[in-house]
Amino acid sequence: MSDAQSHAIDDACMNRFLVKVTVFSSGGSFLDGYVLSIIGVALGGLTMTLGLSTTHAALIGAASLAGIFFGALVGGRMTDAFGRRLMFILDVSAIGLVSLACVFVDAGWQLIVLRFLLGFFIGADYPIATSLIAEFVPKRQRAIGMGIVSASWYLGATMAAFIGYLLYTVDGGWRWMLASSVIPCIVLLIGRHDIPESPRWLAQRGRTEQARAVMERVYGCCIDLEDEVPHKMGFKQVFRHGYFSRIVYLGVLILCQVVPMYAMYTFGPRIMSAFGLGVGRASILGETVVSLFFLIGSVPAMFWLNSLGRRPLLIGSLALMAVGLAIPGVVPGAPILVIIVAFAIYAFFSGGPGILQWLYPNELFPTEVRATAVGVAIAISRVGVVASTYGLPLFLESYGIGPTMLIGCGLLVLALVMSVFMAPETRGLTLSQASSLNERKENGHG
Repeated sequence: MSDAQSHAIDDACMNRFLVKVTVFSSGGSFLDGYVLSIIGVALGGLTMTLGLSTTHAALIGAASLAGIFFGALVGGRMTDAFGRRLMFILDVSAIGLVSLACVFVDAGWQLIVLRFLLGFFIGADYPIATSLIAEFVPKRQRAIGMGIVSASWYLGATMAAFIGYLLYTVDGGWRWMLASSVIPCIVLLIGRHDIPESPRWLAQRGRTEQARAVMERVYGCCIDLEDEVPHKMGFKQVFRHGYFSRIVYLGVLILCQVVPMYAMYTFGPRIMSAFGLGVGRASILGETVVSLFFLIGSVPAMFWLNSLGRRPLLIGSLALMAVGLAIPGVVPGAPILVIIVAFAIYAFFSGGPGILQWLYPNELFPTEVRATAVGVAIAISRVGVVASTYGLPLFLESYGIGPTMLIGCGLLVLALVMSVFMAPETRGLTLSQASSLNERKENGHG
């Protein structure tokens, strides 16, 4: 990207259309939180109806995460190859259709297949939507934009718990729980229909006239793109010297951060019951309270990422998150209030790392492979998430809740140690500066 265009976009003022781009781009994250969490609530009803074993329940929980692995990889590459807008519409349409199909399942294997497909299309939306936000939104609002993506995940999860609570006692309610995600899909399709292609992507493809037209429509002025030199970079670019260490760090960081979170949402009612926080419908309320702390924690983190910086907030948050899981891990029989406070600490301070799992990959890689890098980082993390989600109910049944929580704590400690040595500071940098392999710029000194 030329310095002229990057500078113009990064220093532009936020306007109503950019707010719309951010909100409706965050819809994929909302769907992920909703789809992943609703299965945790629905498992009780569908397990009895379909006669599922613990192994089947684990496979259903892991299926969507396995789908996200493949969807993020394929979607990221296709987004860099064919553009953000086309994939932006197709994937949400597919999610809606698969959600409707869930109403008609009558066997466990059918639900496993449909959950895999849902995960695939949700995974594809991650690189599409976050790339659009990063490439449209000025640098001062970039952390807030990605914060909305992160908060949307928690909002979706909280909404799923609420809908699940309402439908829990309805006859066949689990079918309507799983199908209900079609409603946000319709809303997203309406909101996304007039969002244009990324001008940065167009310029990289040599389509400068179209890029200028988009810039004029969005920002109200014409941006000079005469110095644009299109570049084509393949999948291997993500793994070249310099970028390789970034992608490995981001993959492991995201894995360590999301494994305990996904486990808590996928099997939330079971975990709450294990701590004595109610059973059945009552356990959903406990999960909803924890989910609200995830959501609340995202709000101040959006602003702390700019005021405190990416690196300090990440390291401090990971340390406090580890403490939050260590308490119920070491003392699983602690009073209920202590358990809730510990979960609240973990959930609240997940805000910063939760945002950075979207912000870092988009900042640390160039436009040519930005969506690919997001997809690869998400895919790396989902390898661990799939394994842990499949294994969690089996491990929980064999060893109990205390050791389960300590494993989550150990992952956060690993992420903390890696971040001390590898986390970059990108606060205040343009996208071209942050994605540069110049060591001074990577560490925030450029």
